Amino acid sequence: MSIYQLKPRFQALLRPRVVQLHARGVTANQVTVFAAVVSVLLGLFLAFQANHPWLFLLVPVWMFARMALNAIDGMLAREFGQQSRLGAYLNELCDVVADAALYLPFAALFGVATGWVILVVLLATISEYAGVLGLMVGATRRYDGPMGKSDRAFCFGVLGLAAAIGVPAFLLNLLLIVVAVLLVVTIYNRVHRGLVEAAALTPTE
Repeated sequence: MSIYQLKPRFQALLRPRVVQLHARGVTANQVTVFAAVVSVLLGLFLAFQANHPWLFLLVPVWMFARMALNAIDGMLAREFGQQSRLGAYLNELCDVVADAALYLPFAALFGVATGWVILVVLLATISEYAGVLGLMVGATRRYDGPMGKSDRAFCFGVLGLAAAIGVPAFLLNLLLIVVAVLLVVTIYNRVHRGLVEAAALTPTE
């Protein structure tokens, strides 16, 4: 199970807005880059303002907005003929950069274990790489959970809210550990199911 499975319903809600953006000449690549730039700027801001934990309330707000932007760029690309090789690169690379930028500031919070934050960033990057590798073995791009991009956005939104309202650091560390464990499971699922899919699609003699 993954929040990613709710994506079709989310896209249906966003479709009127996507049509408006297309009519105004907005492109999928512009949306992708915009989301990444704002994520990096927000991450830098929070990293330098970590002595004001209430500012981490911006994380769940932006995570929701970013999920919407990620859905919008995909819809613009698929439904309005904007798919491109550059777009594929931007989509994958910008997501990894944005995730790291938004996750790393949590290491600056008092009492939060830097090691767990860094481990989550590394595992999140590896999980996305594992998903992309499905294409290299003859499968599709894998989005298996239980800790896909949307799930991580939800968890870090909760972390941001928890930090903002003063939840003890040991509970934040506990959630980071849970996220790390679920990321390991996610990596396994993406590799395993990618291999299974590739084997099923390979013609047998």
